[in-house]
Amino acid sequence: MAKAKSKDKKHNHADHSEDLVRLRRIRGQIEGVERMIEDSRYCVDILNQMRSIMAALRSSEGLIMERHVRHCVQDAIDAGDTRKTEEKIGELLTLYQKR
Repeated sequence: MAKAKSKDKKHNHADHSEDLVRLRRIRGQIEGVERMIEDSRYCVDILNQMRSIMAALRSSEGLIMERHVRHCVQDAIDAGDTRKTEEKIGELLTLYQKR
């Protein structure tokens, strides 16, 4: 399990290394959209590719969120740390409200 830089230095965070592969694939898709625009491709083709990128980002977001709940939030619950558990729940609610 990889450690992430954080103010919470004692906490082991979920490993997100496989997300880098996904993000690199998404970056490639974005570069493809840039080329499509430079090549004056059909609007709907560009929009379809952009929707694919957004779906890939949402999927990656969901996987990171799941790992956060299964690791960070679960660790706070398992430790019996009510303050830390409430903090983690508050973070998730704040993220959800930004959607």
